[in-house]
Amino acid sequence: MMQSFPLSRLLTLHSLVVLFGLGIYILTSHVRRQRRNPSAAIAWVVSLSLIPYVALPLYFLFGNRKALKVQATSAVDTGRIENSVTDSLASRFQHIAAAMGLPPPDSYGALVLHPDGQAALVALIAITKSARKSLSVCTFLIGQDVVGEEVQHALIACAQTGVKVRLLIDGLGVYLGGRPHLKSLSAAGVDVVFFVPPLRSLLESRTNLRNHRKLLIADGQHVWCGGRNIAAEYFAGDVTRKGKAIPWVDLSFEFQGGLAARAQQQFDRDWAFATQTPLAETSAETKIPTRGHEAKAQLVPSGPDQKDDTVYSLLVTSCFTARSRIQITTPYFVPDATLLMALTLAARRGVLVDLLLPQKSNHRMADVARYAALRDLSAAGGRVWMFPQMIHAKVVVIDDQVAMAGSANLDERSLFLNYELMIAFFDSNDIQRFSGWIDQHIEDASLYVPSSPGFIGELKEGLVRSVAFQL
Repeated sequence: MMQSFPLSRLLTLHSLVVLFGLGIYILTSHVRRQRRNPSAAIAWVVSLSLIPYVALPLYFLFGNRKALKVQATSAVDTGRIENSVTDSLASRFQHIAAAMGLPPPDSYGALVLHPDGQAALVALIAITKSARKSLSVCTFLIGQDVVGEEVQHALIACAQTGVKVRLLIDGLGVYLGGRPHLKSLSAAGVDVVFFVPPLRSLLESRTNLRNHRKLLIADGQHVWCGGRNIAAEYFAGDVTRKGKAIPWVDLSFEFQGGLAARAQQQFDRDWAFATQTPLAETSAETKIPTRGHEAKAQLVPSGPDQKDDTVYSLLVTSCFTARSRIQITTPYFVPDATLLMALTLAARRGVLVDLLLPQKSNHRMADVARYAALRDLSAAGGRVWMFPQMIHAKVVVIDDQVAMAGSANLDERSLFLNYELMIAFFDSNDIQRFSGWIDQHIEDASLYVPSSPGFIGELKEGLVRSVAFQL
């Protein structure tokens, strides 16, 4: 006859599991210095308390937010920081960036904003063909479509001429876009590495930390970057899968100069991390040229390899201190409470806040989660513009003094979890070009008019926002 297990012992065992889970959470958060978003912290604590048998394994898989060993950053020149503090928003921006250990602004030239996807693809192929010594490519995914095929063929042709070609693809994104032709690439001499493959990173809790950076660098001198992944919808429309060519509206750009060499250093650090090899001495000693160009811009990497949430911190600070206008283009708008407050207070102060979004994005849950923030921003006096097509560009212009463009979206996953790369431009002429790009697309958008979602709608929005950190 089987003996029944006393309820008191079951409760005691459950309590021990809960305490163990909470202990693991507290210990790892302290050791790894995981400064979490409050909603994420509350969600983990509640889950570990109520369903520890499910939450604890998930925490081991997805709970890490920052790398255990944050990469070393250059020493901050406090004298330079103190002397740089002026009434200029650009100076304050650089002051905060320096305090967080980001590289200083570098010179650049020959900045080209690609007017459309076709021009962007032509530029990408041309820069690939121009490489003579090295070609470095970083992307979240490569599509199994006409664009993915064309770019892979270009990489193969480049490698066959003797150029050292390195292709870094996110370990999860590679499955979303379709695996590249590994045998053909390898046979031609292309070195392909997956950034943190999910199955290899389970025990290190890195599965949830994805590399969303987009870069192509020829000879450490010519950079192509922005928001486009290497797939048809980002350039010319997905003809093979959709039956019609309707490309997303996106923004990519290219430049040369010292900033290009700085971007090469960032790629080399990502490559060393992904391959678990020491950073090559040639990369560490790369000299950043400073002559020949007067325009300045600053590389702003963000993610688990940075001690601080760099893009987020610079955005919040700039919005709090903006005086005239804030222009934002992003496909997904799911800000945390602090960033939303910075934007709404700016609007209440009389700052003109323009937010450009797609009427309907490719992520339904992100669309549902955004409406509470959109209603708050509209009520504060901000203008929200809905673009009829999917718009995937990521651009922020503040007071015509700083323009940030690159890979980071304005959602919590992008700002707090992903490896992202933005570039901050300080040249007034180039800032006007980014500002004009946003205004041009606002002309084709319609003004968002907020409406009450009702009880069911508000409940749905709340449920989706509770997991917004993972969208």
